[in-house]
Amino acid sequence: MKYLVVYDSKTGNTEKIAKEILSAIPEAQKEIKKVSEFTGNEDADVIFVGFWTNRSTCPMSVVNALELMTEKKIALFGTCGMGGSEEYYDSIKKNVEAWLPEECEYLGCYLCQGKMPESVLHKYEQMEGKVPKEQLEAMIQNYHAAKTHPDSKDLLDAGKFVKDIVMKY
Repeated sequence: MKYLVVYDSKTGNTEKIAKEILSAIPEAQKEIKKVSEFTGNEDADVIFVGFWTNRSTCPMSVVNALELMTEKKIALFGTCGMGGSEEYYDSIKKNVEAWLPEECEYLGCYLCQGKMPESVLHKYEQMEGKVPKEQLEAMIQNYHAAKTHPDSKDLLDAGKFVKDIVMKY
């Protein structure tokens, strides 16, 4: 089997997970590429596609790469600044899965929280008085909780995700 890890990372969170995924693949025939380097002509049986979350889906760079992946087995992985809600994660997974070409075999998706840039905290602070106090407090609390992610548990879980897929294929 040949494996390829393709990813887009805005803040380094998804890149960290991508490198963990690559190291968890036991096969010798494996490669990692940034999505900007992906041509669609790569020879791989299974492609792990990584993304950062942008408005509950992946960025257009990942959508464009997915469109080039025909008749492949594809596993998705990503990072999201907003954590703690499986319902939100499920909606992200469905939104990104919708971009997969029909002739591809979808193998699943792994998502974890990622730290957010400080500009997000500043944006939140400017929202004072514009959103309910409880909502703003929850957003700021989440920002601080995300600072340590992806953490060692996130990396371990990413490795388990890979091992489950590799065992099946």
